Amino acid sequence: MRTIDDLDVAGRRVLVRSDLNVPLADGKITDDGRIRASVPTIKALRDRGARVVVCAHLGRPKGEVKPEFSLAPVAARLGELLGTDVRFASDVVGDSARAAAEGLADGEVALLENLRFEPGETSKDDAERGAFADRLAALAHLYVGDGFGAVHRRHASVYDVPRRLPHAAGGLIAAEVDVLKRLTEDVARPYAVVLGGSKVSDKLGVIDNLLGKADRILVGGGMVFTFLAAQGHEVGKSLLERDQLDTVRGYLRRAEESGVEIVLPVDVVAATAFAADAEHSVVAADAIPADRLGLDIGPESGKLFAAKLAGAGTVFWNGPMGVFEMEPYAHGTRAVAQGLIDSGAFTVVGGGDSAAAVRRLGFDEGAFSHISTGGGASLEYLEGKTLPGLKALED
Repeated sequence: MRTIDDLDVAGRRVLVRSDLNVPLADGKITDDGRIRASVPTIKALRDRGARVVVCAHLGRPKGEVKPEFSLAPVAARLGELLGTDVRFASDVVGDSARAAAEGLADGEVALLENLRFEPGETSKDDAERGAFADRLAALAHLYVGDGFGAVHRRHASVYDVPRRLPHAAGGLIAAEVDVLKRLTEDVARPYAVVLGGSKVSDKLGVIDNLLGKADRILVGGGMVFTFLAAQGHEVGKSLLERDQLDTVRGYLRRAEESGVEIVLPVDVVAATAFAADAEHSVVAADAIPADRLGLDIGPESGKLFAAKLAGAGTVFWNGPMGVFEMEPYAHGTRAVAQGLIDSGAFTVVGGGDSAAAVRRLGFDEGAFSHISTGGGASLEYLEGKTLPGLKALED
């Protein structure tokens, strides 16, 4: 896979596909981690005299122009981080985009409006997607793929445009791929995986694949209640995927047969309602009251998980242990994050909610070996799937 070091970019327009899909509240960015992660590649191109045209998506506007999904706040924040004005185009491939791109001087940066305002970006129709890709590619001479969080999508800006322009991987994608190879090829053992989040069904493929690769898998978050129920335990009103019970029982059998240790919580924080001010208490994981729902792993489970991480050679973590956005249910996620730091292992935080939790709970990002910008992309890579965006950059 070529990198930006292999491209002659001086004086040329370079279309950079970044991942700027940040959370917004009332038009304000609440976590700028993905913007900050995109800066090094953009800055490296600027410093070499490129005319940088950045494109990205935000949310799921489903091919319609929706002001609440505008990238305008992102353009302002990107400019602050770069220390320069970023021209903002009010459309994606229209008059404003062409004017912004063609008006750039060497070392200047423009950002196009939300790619997903255009139905062609995400279309499953090859002709419609290709027609949009033609218009997007026409804005530049070269293409740099740097939006790792989108490489598992067969979208125009990720898959079709690099097939139309000379292309290379940006620094972020190159770093992500190097890290994922360390999780799949020459893994330092013991290899521990921590999985959380709400649903088992979101992680079926990765669990299936990791049962043949990991030494131990620690399970928390909402998905743990399907594991507990599969063992015959009462889970009250907790999140439960009944249609996955047989699948989970199969995983538990396979793990036992293959010598993979699956670690489940021994206690949980159970509340009367999904609310920060609800009555809540710590209960044994096999004795959740029928009228309560589990919203976090308990303190003994936090200690257990940290102990299981101690001495690991590699740790991959994807998914919070509880509803970390509410302080009463943040302790389990905090304990796991600290456990990763204290383990001394090569630690990878797998994007999405886990990365947001690390920042929200006040941890130093530098204390982890790598914080991924793409949770879904990381999981699909670990499942062994071919990622369209990476394949396009390798071709």
